Amino acid sequence: RMGYSAITWGGKDELAIDELSELGYKGIQLRANTYAKYKDNAADLKQLLDAKGLSLVMFSSGNVEIDPAKKEANAAMHLNHARFVKALGGTSIQLTNSLRKNNVPPTADELTRLAAAMNEIGALTKEIGIQATYHNHMNQYGETPEEVDALVKAMDPNYVRLLLDVAHYHQGGGKPADAVIKYQKVLHSLHVKDVESPIKGDSNSKSYKFVELGQGNVDLVGVFAALDKIKFTGWTIVELDGVPDKAKTPKQCAQISKDFLQAKIAYQF
Repeated sequence: RMGYSAITWGGKDELAIDELSELGYKGIQLRANTYAKYKDNAADLKQLLDAKGLSLVMFSSGNVEIDPAKKEANAAMHLNHARFVKALGGTSIQLTNSLRKNNVPPTADELTRLAAAMNEIGALTKEIGIQATYHNHMNQYGETPEEVDALVKAMDPNYVRLLLDVAHYHQGGGKPADAVIKYQKVLHSLHVKDVESPIKGDSNSKSYKFVELGQGNVDLVGVFAALDKIKFTGWTIVELDGVPDKAKTPKQCAQISKDFLQAKIAYQF
């Protein structure tokens, strides 16, 4: 099942809903900015999604805190987001973290504490029928395959499952197709994403930017082959943080990714 994240539209979620529906995507990921706008009138947003034939397949709920002074308020925020998702007919929230500072890798204890905090949040959201997922990410705890592995091992799969971002995993030094196989028992969903690294014309060998599917270095064909191998039936969500070429629109970028999926993956929209 193929969805698409509204992040490319930079907060113009209603436009994203219209254009993704026109392109034939069946699911959408919305972000926490939508909660601020629609928290008191979720029914209006659900009506819009229903009218356009889109399911809310993931909701970006934000960062997880491990500071004891912040954990209670942070958990309450995620629970409020989960209630909002429930009202929209969704089933899942995405958890990230912004704990990595000055590119200093986390300690084993810090990763364990992050997993514990996510388990606590997941236990709360499960009570109302919403699945919490962990999203691996560059410049966060969980940047490298080793860090992801430590987090997954410390996560309680009853409460938290893995949202594998294939481009972040690739850029962090891993092979996403291998990760699909390795984590199949805890794999909830994926961000299907591509990354150009290094950026063409940039002398910095570590430079990178996220691009439309098929425009970067990620072995996306291998990823989908691995998904077929494990008979994956969950949601794959195309994500593009921003328009890489300012001459294009978000809709044009989504069309490029759709063309790739149809031509190279034989996905039927």
